[in-house]
Amino acid sequence: MTENHVSGVEASAISVLKRAVELDQAGRLQEALVCYQEGIQLLMDVLKAVKEDSKRGHYRDKIKGYMDRAEQIKAQVNQMKEDGKYHEQIRIAEDATGYSYEALFKPYVSGLLTEVWVEDPYIRHIHQLYNFLRFCEMLLKSSCKVKKIHLLTTQDEADGGQQNGALAEIKDSLSAQGVTLDLQYSSTIHDREIRFNNGWIIKIGRGLDYFKRPKGRFSVGYCDYDLRPCHETSVDIFHSKHTKTL
Repeated sequence: MTENHVSGVEASAISVLKRAVELDQAGRLQEALVCYQEGIQLLMDVLKAVKEDSKRGHYRDKIKGYMDRAEQIKAQVNQMKEDGKYHEQIRIAEDATGYSYEALFKPYVSGLLTEVWVEDPYIRHIHQLYNFLRFCEMLLKSSCKVKKIHLLTTQDEADGGQQNGALAEIKDSLSAQGVTLDLQYSSTIHDREIRFNNGWIIKIGRGLDYFKRPKGRFSVGYCDYDLRPCHETSVDIFHSKHTKTL
């Protein structure tokens, strides 16, 4: 690893660990834990490349401090999950950015995740159907091995053909990736909820439809949802050892 590369990795580690501390102080423990783990790995990569004993000692001390805090958080989160008391809230401000599905759901997606339930009455219009597709793509790109996705939504009475055609195409596309889409409609559904069979439950006030419309098809944020401004909403995260089926 060249000196410039080492400096770049160290800068990345500092940035990730700074975010970990901010999340830690805000009480967003699961997200903080993920950032601590990523930052620690980056610092360990730097440690492997550094030769001077004084610098190696400095990085070892830093790594130990962050590892100790990560272990404390892990124990705290596990205890709250065991007691059924885990609750975390994220408030997304009006016009906030940085809340793509990857950024929001990453802390709760693990290798144990194989099945997902989505309750959202508004998977009907074109942009909402694309939102659901992006959510599915996020799951496919993650470290988990999702095999089944359940979607419960309402039927578009005005243009049911467009909705049915899009969801049928998504279903076929997921099937080609080895994932089954179980689609059901309800005329009484109102609440929005996403459940993972690793125990995490995410309730978003606006469901998956919390992104603002881009100003144009060639404006920043059209493709990258991390750069897309959001509507104000709240995200409540819970954990249950028993994940109900729909």
